[in-house]
Amino acid sequence: MYLYQQRRRFYAQTAAGVEELAAAELKQLGAKRVQPGKRGIIFSADPDVLCRVNYRARLISRVLAPLVEFPASTPEALYLGAKKIDWTRLMTLDQTFAIFANVYRSEISHSKYAALKVKDCVADMFRARYYGKRPDVDTQDPDLSIGVHILDDMVTIFIDCSGGSLHRRGYRMDAVEAPMQETLAAAILDIAKWDGKRPLYDPMCGSGTFLAEAWLKAGNIPAGCLRKKWGFQMLPDHDKRTWIKVKLEEDNAIRTVRGGQIRGSDINPAAVEMTRHNVARIPTGDELRVRTMDYRDIDAIENSVIICNPPYGIRMQPEADMKPFMREFGDFLKQKCKGSDAYIYVGDKELAGELGLKPAFRLPLANGGLDGRLMKFELY
Repeated sequence: MYLYQQRRRFYAQTAAGVEELAAAELKQLGAKRVQPGKRGIIFSADPDVLCRVNYRARLISRVLAPLVEFPASTPEALYLGAKKIDWTRLMTLDQTFAIFANVYRSEISHSKYAALKVKDCVADMFRARYYGKRPDVDTQDPDLSIGVHILDDMVTIFIDCSGGSLHRRGYRMDAVEAPMQETLAAAILDIAKWDGKRPLYDPMCGSGTFLAEAWLKAGNIPAGCLRKKWGFQMLPDHDKRTWIKVKLEEDNAIRTVRGGQIRGSDINPAAVEMTRHNVARIPTGDELRVRTMDYRDIDAIENSVIICNPPYGIRMQPEADMKPFMREFGDFLKQKCKGSDAYIYVGDKELAGELGLKPAFRLPLANGGLDGRLMKFELY
């Protein structure tokens, strides 16, 4: 019996700064004994809750189920510890696998080498039992994704229950440069306490990540609605009937999104076309209203929630001076957005003070490798 079966304890990865929000979401989805930490959350879940968390959660990036843990300070000890798992009962010869590793304060100093030793263990076990044959490695879309975590020479080996990062919703087939991660966009909507009742507008929508995440939230649409396979389906105690039941319940809870409640625009016609195509992949998303328009030409956005990620860095010409652009956008917010609340995310924290408005708050939030800031402006 593996560790997750003994304890029903799992680990959810999340971005720094949104751990408490993600913990609240897990509780809402039925998780118990939820313990948020740095960039992750430990929680308990029965099989139906595990399926629901993976299918519905908007703020976490993946869920890991621990299989075994053991001390190992050498590559040989890591290999022997991984051999405690009967890999031939977790996958078949015609399925694929991949291994990702994280190593901290260990004599095994290289994460890629740790992943290689576990990969060798899996391959050798299959070769020994199947006359030299072994499953293939597929780093892009594996059937079984295996995690190796080493801290202070203590190893934990996991199965990735999500089957890849949950921020890859499946709707964003086209994107502008440096798009916002879907999980971060979802977190910003939660920080804004937007519940779908107040009109929402993104005047620089890019490839539509904010609008797509708003559509999912307003419609109570599972974030994983477009995903075709899941890592939890590879767990040895997975019950297909439980998954079918959970999926049916969640799909039946989808709501109609009110027309015109979520809107957006962008100066770039190609970005607007991307947004239309991306959001149309979401149930009823083809009804989204988005148009090609410079934000300066918008008459007004009043009594609404404004949410956007202005272009910066590689999304602009390298030589472009963003400070005048930000000041002009700040003037637009002051003059044409009365009664609205604006949530502006800037990927360059140096630009955070250029809008010329006093923020109600300023939060550090990372977007990939960018050290960004989210600011709220109350526009009276």
